[in-house]
Amino acid sequence: MTRLAQTERQALCDTALQLGEDQPTLCGDWTVKDLVVHLLVREGSPAAAGILVKPLARLTDLESRRYARRDFTVLVERLRSGPPVWSPYGLPRMDAVLNTLEYLVHHEDIRRAQPTWAARSLPEQAEKLVWRQIRVAAKGLTRNAPVGVRLASSVSGSEAVVRPSDGAEVTVRGLPSEVALFVYGRTAVADVELLGEPDAVAALRGASLGA
Repeated sequence: MTRLAQTERQALCDTALQLGEDQPTLCGDWTVKDLVVHLLVREGSPAAAGILVKPLARLTDLESRRYARRDFTVLVERLRSGPPVWSPYGLPRMDAVLNTLEYLVHHEDIRRAQPTWAARSLPEQAEKLVWRQIRVAAKGLTRNAPVGVRLASSVSGSEAVVRPSDGAEVTVRGLPSEVALFVYGRTAVADVELLGEPDAVAALRGASLGA
């Protein structure tokens, strides 16, 4: 079966070309082209270290500007072709671990920033894969949550406590792909149900979630 990371990469590229480089995304003031450049630098340049290491952020910015001078269509097709042969992102296992949620969420960052977006229906196996990954990734993504956080999959009925608390707890329930969007900070567009005391729910909605 084709890896979800690969199918989302191709779908993101298709959507990017369909919409155009100047369209907005859910990533702050980034355009579609800015997001494509980010993904290319992330998996294809040593300067990507600045994404995680703040003192090196200037290097990432300079590299991103260099990429951004190139034609948009060329950039998208380069992204579509996958990481360079030397990149760890190109290894099948690393691709599955590091790119599945990355490309799923960023694809939705493009789609859901458009006024006419509509939710997609992912295959059940894809949702199950997202669930396996997000229940681990969410432990870091919810580190700033002021309340306890429990995730619940509407596909399998499984639950996972990702931020334990001795106080109030909120359950984020929905399709794993929607739960992933919520804990990645796309709270305004994620189709999830929040279960808990009203004050706790409001606190979680207002929290800074995501990487």
